[in-house]
Amino acid sequence: MATPAAEVVAGDRAVRVSSPDRVIYPATETTPEVTKLMVAEYFASVGDGLMRALRERPTALERWPKGVQPGIKLGTGRPGEKADAFYQKRVPMGAPDYLEDCEVTFPSGRTAREVCPTEIAVPVWCAQMGTLTFHPWPVRRGDVDRPDELRIDLDPQPGTTFTDAVRVAGVARELLADLGMVGFPKTSGNRGVHIYVRIEPRWEFADVRHAAIAFGRELEKRDDGVTTAWWKEERGERIFVDFNQNSRDRTIASAYSLRPIPGAPVSTPMTWDELAGVTDPKAYNLFTVPERMADGDPWAAIDDVANSLEPLLAAWEEQGAVELNYPPDYPKMPGEPPRVQPSKKVASHWDEDGNRIEG
Repeated sequence: MATPAAEVVAGDRAVRVSSPDRVIYPATETTPEVTKLMVAEYFASVGDGLMRALRERPTALERWPKGVQPGIKLGTGRPGEKADAFYQKRVPMGAPDYLEDCEVTFPSGRTAREVCPTEIAVPVWCAQMGTLTFHPWPVRRGDVDRPDELRIDLDPQPGTTFTDAVRVAGVARELLADLGMVGFPKTSGNRGVHIYVRIEPRWEFADVRHAAIAFGRELEKRDDGVTTAWWKEERGERIFVDFNQNSRDRTIASAYSLRPIPGAPVSTPMTWDELAGVTDPKAYNLFTVPERMADGDPWAAIDDVANSLEPLLAAWEEQGAVELNYPPDYPKMPGEPPRVQPSKKVASHWDEDGNRIEG
């Protein structure tokens, strides 16, 4: 017999959760199992911090309705693909009347209406739909073409560790201070570190991406364990600054999102000093993070300052304004180098746009 539905109080609403006993995260050696109801209750418990990350932002949903079980993989989103876990970029059917949305335009020119959370009941309802991770755009619905966030993604490559990412984050903190900018760090919930910088919503996506490239290049000068090389074969055992996370329709797991990894780890906001002492990011999970909220959100002041991108855009120009590759699903962009893996590139066989020349 099916378990009766439960209700989770989320703000002024009671959100219905069906199949509340469904196991979403099996037990591990260090954490008990996590049910669907526990996921919904977790989002409600970190509501202030989660809504600080999501409020009025178009948001894609990473849905794992069958849970983080062995053999279940996240789909790529290719047409016709069948997957037990997937990204939802459009408002799911059956959404409650209090769920608001907003229209975004993808690089292809297509448009969609995405979830735009305005109250904590919305993420809790998304948990009812199997959502574990929220992927908000770096814009508010008032102007979806001008970001208000610069996102610095420090991504460990093979041969490097979370500890290496933390070290580089410390260098990034010094660089931000030298630029007169204020950044807020968080764990990715896995091996990486994210740094968010609120900015004035004056610039387009291309400008913010150029600022991220400039920041990465300046980090490379300060730490030889950093790279901005787009091609994996060129990165080596270094921390990759993923500048393309600032491209249109590229998103990062939000603060206080769960990650689909055993143990239910959370992408957890930190103070700079706290991050410097973290050795095991998985210690910050569904069971431990709500306790931190009792002492306040380390990102409580993130909206108090809107930084200017002018110092980084000036650095971009000083560096020669050399463009780097966009993600492969993007149309060819102005000034972009050939989309040819360096080890496969033979000058006489490729044109300047990266198209193979036969014969």
